[in-house]
Amino acid sequence: MVMGTIQIVVDNKAADGFVSEHGFALWLETDGRNILFDTGNKDALVPNSRMLGRDFSDLTELVLSHGHYDHTGGIETVLQETTAVQVYLHQAAMQPRYVVKDGDSRPVRMSAGAMKSLWDLPEESIHWLTHPFHISGRVGITGPISRLTDYEDTGGDFYYDPLGKRPDPIDDDNALWVHTPDGLVICVGCSHAGIVNTLEAIVEMSGERRIHTVVGGLHLLNASPERLQRTVDALNHFDITRLVACHCTGDEACGFLENKVDCDVVQGYAGLTISF
Repeated sequence: MVMGTIQIVVDNKAADGFVSEHGFALWLETDGRNILFDTGNKDALVPNSRMLGRDFSDLTELVLSHGHYDHTGGIETVLQETTAVQVYLHQAAMQPRYVVKDGDSRPVRMSAGAMKSLWDLPEESIHWLTHPFHISGRVGITGPISRLTDYEDTGGDFYYDPLGKRPDPIDDDNALWVHTPDGLVICVGCSHAGIVNTLEAIVEMSGERRIHTVVGGLHLLNASPERLQRTVDALNHFDITRLVACHCTGDEACGFLENKVDCDVVQGYAGLTISF
């Protein structure tokens, strides 16, 4: 029996007829909920949602994995088309953020328009993720994730300031899980907290060790060979059936996982539907 579906709405890769972009968004339908997990960058959310037959007015929840532009670019559009949606995010998602590398700086924060559209919501419609939260009986959000491993980092040169003086630990990174009879279905945005830290946190929060599906960005694009190997070793200690690697995982890292992880590993793309 199908308990729900996940449709990849925005990703760096796309099926024929869909728009690809550097961004990420999922549409999750389960437990009587229609949940949009992230909103992509700027160009792909609307046309891809139409291709999938999805209407933002049907949304019950909008969950933001973190506050980077490539996950929050569609917020204004979504909130213009629905008035009943409940929004979940960490308060750190709205702060200034930069990538600083080799002396060059570029902003990666949520846009001012997206922030304004969030602040304009009724107070009862916005929920600040300072701790784990259950949307329904089967759907939970982690809130902040403890950083326990010594080999995982945020995956990039992230800072609060354009001079690169104040490192940004991306404390707002969070993930979502669904209880199913076959184990957990887990949605991650970029796994800035580390995919191993994320899975450990969800297993502890949920009380379920079986993981049916993990889908989302693993931010292993810049991972060292040591980190990749230690990540594989740790993943193989989980009871995972399927891993759908998206967005910031990186082609090389995805190939490494396909060869080394003891579960089905596939590359995700906009237009892919995953049933569970």
